[in-house]
Amino acid sequence: MHLTFGQRLLLGLYSLVLHLAFPVTLYHLIWRGMRQREYLQRWPERYAWLDGKLDLHDTLWVHAVSVGEVLAARPLVDALLAAHPGRPVLVTTITPTGSERVRALWGDRVQHVYLPYDLRSMVRRFLDRARPAIAVIVETEIWLNLYVECGRRGIPLVMVNARLSERSLRGYLPVQAMARLAMKAVTQVAAQSNADAARLARIGADPARIVVTGNLKYDLTLPDGVGAQAERWREAWGRTRPVWIAASTHPPEEDAVLEIHARLLDRHPDALLLWAPRHPERFAPVAESAAALGMRTATRRADTLPGPGTQVFVIDTLGELLRFFAAADVAFVGGSLCEVGGHNVLEPAALGVPSVVGPRTFNFAEVTRRLRDADALRQAPDAAAVGDAVLALLDDEATRARMGEAGRRQVSELSGALGRTLALIDGLLEDRRA
Repeated sequence: MHLTFGQRLLLGLYSLVLHLAFPVTLYHLIWRGMRQREYLQRWPERYAWLDGKLDLHDTLWVHAVSVGEVLAARPLVDALLAAHPGRPVLVTTITPTGSERVRALWGDRVQHVYLPYDLRSMVRRFLDRARPAIAVIVETEIWLNLYVECGRRGIPLVMVNARLSERSLRGYLPVQAMARLAMKAVTQVAAQSNADAARLARIGADPARIVVTGNLKYDLTLPDGVGAQAERWREAWGRTRPVWIAASTHPPEEDAVLEIHARLLDRHPDALLLWAPRHPERFAPVAESAAALGMRTATRRADTLPGPGTQVFVIDTLGELLRFFAAADVAFVGGSLCEVGGHNVLEPAALGVPSVVGPRTFNFAEVTRRLRDADALRQAPDAAAVGDAVLALLDDEATRARMGEAGRRQVSELSGALGRTLALIDGLLEDRRA
């Protein structure tokens, strides 16, 4: 990868700023560790001190920053393990929750460490130990030193399931020169949609290297027996009681969830809320908030499953959301009543569960639009309207069934991204061997 004098100067300025800000990384780890103890562990990995951790060769490296990206990468990693049984597969993350998902999904079948900070010396130490044959970046995670160093070493770098919202695009535009330099090192971009492809081109991706492959999350593998398990759970909880799930919620939405459930309990005292906050540090606070309002509250860790009298059940574990989606009548998918921009609406759709979302879904704009247009999802302008939609659907079994079937059809029709992405990766590996 050849850099002009101006590009080398820009890279040097970027690295200088990171070195000056380096002490902040220690503060950041301690601060996050006060909220989530796992951030106080495995610090050497974050600084690329990997003795005894990695000594690989010809590695298939997949980077998935956190839980959402790990779940999106799941079918791809499974396919890589099956197609390349003799090669090491390395999956890196940045967050402890992402790390926990990697271990839960693949255990010792993959190598796993945290991706180090984007300082040149650390990036080089990491690549010296990982020795990737290809770098696969899930969605849109751009690190200038990492990308440039992959380019210098001739490591094919492909962004898969790549997406860029209008909001994220605005964030990149002030540092567009750096983004363009990073994107110069990208061998191929596999974008989720035409709109994502256009926005990625605006921050510097070569249009000739962009291909629209679709969303890997449409190629969803449902857990074996998930439907039968949901039926057994519903029988134990009370088959006819209304059950809704509030999934991936954030603090600004928690009061709305409680208000909606209070309205539902006034109409149906036996109603059950399954509640899965997005971040683990919110598990205990939401359980405490529900109990403080007099709602009979249980949790996955303490009580395993709801009882017939449980009114709020907090799912304070990771990796089980699909199973609880399957056991719900209606899903509210969070991040959509606040500026987060929404979360994955495909999972309930794949299970035939109608969803309700708020107005802010820019992270999943196209998917939300397609499900809404197919009448598999209801989008509401505010929290009160979300509550109205949830309550109306819980009282209308025929509409729920129709919407659920429409959701399944959409997921089935839009699948195929996995095959297209695998073909792209295999082509790059063949080109490297040639």
